[in-house]
Parts: sequence; C-alpha cells; structure tokens
Amino acid sequence: MASSSGSRRASASAAAAPAAATPPRVGEQIQRLRNERKLTLDDLSRAAGVSKSMLSEIERDKANPTIAVAWRLTNALGITLDELFSQPKAPETIRVDGPHDIPTLAGHDGQYQLRVWGPIDLAGRFEWYELTLPGGGALVSNAHEPGTREHLTVLQGAMEIEAADSVRRLKNGDTARYPADTPHAIRNPGKGEARALLIVIHR
Repeated sequence: MASSSGSRRASASAAAAPAAATPPRVGEQIQRLRNERKLTLDDLSRAAGVSKSMLSEIERDKANPTIAVAWRLTNALGITLDELFSQPKAPETIRVDGPHDIPTLAGHDGQYQLRVWGPIDLAGRFEWYELTLPGGGALVSNAHEPGTREHLTVLQGAMEIEAADSVRRLKNGDTARYPADTPHAIRNPGKGEARALLIVIHR
C-alpha cells in the first residue's frame, strides 16, 4: 500500500510540474516584415549581418534566433525586440475610440473647428465631421471634385449655406443637401456658437 501511495504522490508531482516554455515562433513575423519592406533574403541578410542560410531557417521556423541575431534583424527592419516577439493581436470586432483619439482641425483665427469623426481610410470617399462655428464664424471651401455633395444637419444654433449661387438659412434640426463641386460656404450668422454634423460624399 505504501508503495502505491508513493507512486500516486510521484504521479501528482509530475502532473503539477509546469510544461517547458516554448520559444516564440518569429519566422513568419520576420518574413512578413521583410516582404512589407520589399526586401529580398539577400537584402536583409546584408543589412543585418546574418547569413542568408540562417535567415532562411529562421523564417521557416526551423531555427530560433539568438538575442544577438534578433537584435540585428530588428535594427535592420526598423522595429524593437518587443515588437518582434509580441504575439499578433486578433482584429477587434468592435473598435472604440475615446474623445482624445478624434483629430480636430482648427481654422485660421478660430473661424471654425472640425472634429474628424470619419476613419482615415475613408477619406476622399466618405467623410463626416462635427463642425463648430463661433458667432460670425465661417467655413469657406473651394470646389471639391465633380459630383461631390455635402449634407449638413444643424445641431445647435443657426447656420447659413451658400452653394451654387444660392443662400439658405438653417435653424436647429434642419438639414441641407447641396453640391460641393463649386465654391461653397457655411456661416454662423448669429452671436452664439453653432454646431452641425457635416457629411461629405465624394463621387
């Protein structure tokens, strides 16, 4: 019985022992970074001072680089060691940007302020902004490319739209839709601050 109990204790100890750590697989990361920079194996080999055969083995995960080799590779690729060894993050299903992540454009002499709500990858196709005009302020624009239209909804105060030789006044809650492929302007005729949602659709 004692022998059996001792065997169980030995088995439990073995089960509790942590598994040996597996070195990170960095080959795919190095190959991706090299391809992004349009470097050949020869190019990176020369830049990092690492033999082409060793670099090929590292990229195929046949070998893991030493810290010294990894340091030379990261220098040649323009990244840090942390970036090389970090695991790639899964894409976010829902991305949340805080207030400080939203860029703001300010006009000359404080004539207007634009908060850029649209993502940068849609710029030039579909853009939306929060436009703030102080009393007497204005956003005056040159013609955009042919077919471009703007849609403006007043959220606070009143605004005046000038486009295609027409002028219309908008109150809080009104929406104007107008061509933006000719010179146009959005003005605040009042004394208080006015705000609006501005959407620009390029064709």
